Amino acid sequence: MKRLFLTALCSLAILGLPSCTNTSTVTLDYVPVPGAVVRGAPEFSVGAFANKRGVPSHILGRVRLPVGMPVDTIQTAVPVETVVANAFAHALHERGMLTEGGGARYLLTGDVLNLDAQLLVHPYAYAKVRVNVVEVGAGRVLFSKVYTGERQSTAYRPGSGSPVPLLQELTSRALQDAVDRAVDDPALRSQLGAGGLRPRYVPGML
Repeated sequence: MKRLFLTALCSLAILGLPSCTNTSTVTLDYVPVPGAVVRGAPEFSVGAFANKRGVPSHILGRVRLPVGMPVDTIQTAVPVETVVANAFAHALHERGMLTEGGGARYLLTGDVLNLDAQLLVHPYAYAKVRVNVVEVGAGRVLFSKVYTGERQSTAYRPGSGSPVPLLQELTSRALQDAVDRAVDDPALRSQLGAGGLRPRYVPGML
């Protein structure tokens, strides 16, 4: 599995202009950077993430006119908390850290604090995720930290084509930035090797 496709449906509803309504389907993806991942032991499974964004699970963002009126609403086909959990599963798989068939020592869970795609003048995407690492046997939270990812493009020119593909790419990369920062965080990995436990990874191992 080289790419994880996270299906999202962008439903574009132009307020007050029903004849211009359009619906687009996009896919958020995870694209590993060859040679850039730090591999680890296959001791993780991914649990549930909670939507703590204050908006419904399927709402991703809106496209607005320069005066601020929303004209497009972007919705995901599956809840954003599922999208985030799937992204973490792919990141762990790429690093050899995802347990296959059960028996994981650690469960990775958390909260989706923000996952947002917007277009007012500049296309913009932002991700903010709280990550918890739970010791499966004892149920103890060994580590908890918030990670963010942010991407922005140059100003969108009306009439230059649909902004949906650009927002798709920005959102994919913002989420991946947050996920990669979490699973590659030396503080997270060193914490799992503290307290007499053997280190969970070898720095620089290919």
